[in-house]
Amino acid sequence: MLLGAAGAATLLCPTEEKSAMAAEEMITRPIPSSGEAMPVIGLGTWQAFDVGNNAAARMPLKEVLTRFTGAGARLIDTSPMYGSAETVVGDLVAEMGLRPRVFLATKVWTSGKEAGIAQMRRSAERLKSPVLDLIQIHNLLDWRTHLATLRDMKAKGQVRNIGITHYTTGSLPELARILETEPGIDFVQFGYSLATRDAETKLLPVAAARRVAAIVNQPFETGDMFRRVRGKPVPEWAAEFDCTSWAQLFLKYILAEPAVTAVIPATADPAHMADDLKAGFGRLPDAQQRQKIRQLWDSL
Repeated sequence: MLLGAAGAATLLCPTEEKSAMAAEEMITRPIPSSGEAMPVIGLGTWQAFDVGNNAAARMPLKEVLTRFTGAGARLIDTSPMYGSAETVVGDLVAEMGLRPRVFLATKVWTSGKEAGIAQMRRSAERLKSPVLDLIQIHNLLDWRTHLATLRDMKAKGQVRNIGITHYTTGSLPELARILETEPGIDFVQFGYSLATRDAETKLLPVAAARRVAAIVNQPFETGDMFRRVRGKPVPEWAAEFDCTSWAQLFLKYILAEPAVTAVIPATADPAHMADDLKAGFGRLPDAQQRQKIRQLWDSL
C-alpha cells in the first residue's frame, strides 16, 4: 500500500468528472464466497491517512473520500499498524455519513489470542463500526491463532469477511499454501504490479481455484514506477483500452487479471484519486494488449 499516483492525464474539473462517471458504472467483481459486488478500485490508507487530529491535513482526505464514493468505489483498507489511519478513517466516514456506502477493511497485527481480540475491538471502536466488513491477518503474524478467532467471530456475525495479507514477493508461496490448506478464507491481500509480476503465477491461480477474493496492494511500487516513466508519454495505443495516464495503465494492467477483485492505491491527493478511479471505468487490456504493456515496461 502506497502513496498516490502521479497520473499524467489532464483531469476534468470535479463537476465534469462526476458527470462523465455518471454515464457509466465502475467495473465490479463478485466476492466469490458471497457474490457481493466489489468495485475494482479501492483505497489504501498507509501513510496517506496517518494525519492524526490535524484539521488542515484532513481536509484533502475528505475530498479524496468524496471523489472515491462519488465514483461508486467502496473498499477502504486500513490497519492498526498505520498510526492514526484507522481513527482518521472512522472519523471522516462518520462525519460524512458514508458508512452505508463503504466497505471497511482492517487488520489484526499482534501476537496472542487475547491481544488479538483486544486489538480488533479497538479497531472497531476507531472505525465506529461494531461489525466490520473485513478483518485480515496483517503480514501473517500469528496467523493460526487469529484465524481461529476470526472464524469464530464470523460465525457469530461479528465480522462479515476474513482474510490474510502480506506485501513481499517471498510471502506469496506461504499465502498460496494457506489458501490451499485452510478453508473459509474470504480474502487474500498481496503485492502485485506491472513491475513485480510474481503473483501471476505464484498466487492468483490458487486464489481463483479456491474462490478467494484478491486485493492488490503496492500497485505503483511505492511510487518508484512513476520515476521510471517520468517525462515519457503514455503510448497512443493505450487509448484502445480507455487509458490516458500512466497511473491508469498500471492499474488497468492489474485489473485485466480476472482473479483480481480490487486494487488499493493509497493517496491523500484528490487529483491522484480522480486519476486512479478512472482505471475502473471503460475497457481493460486484452491478453495481447497486456503482453504489449509488459514489453513496453521491460524496454524502459
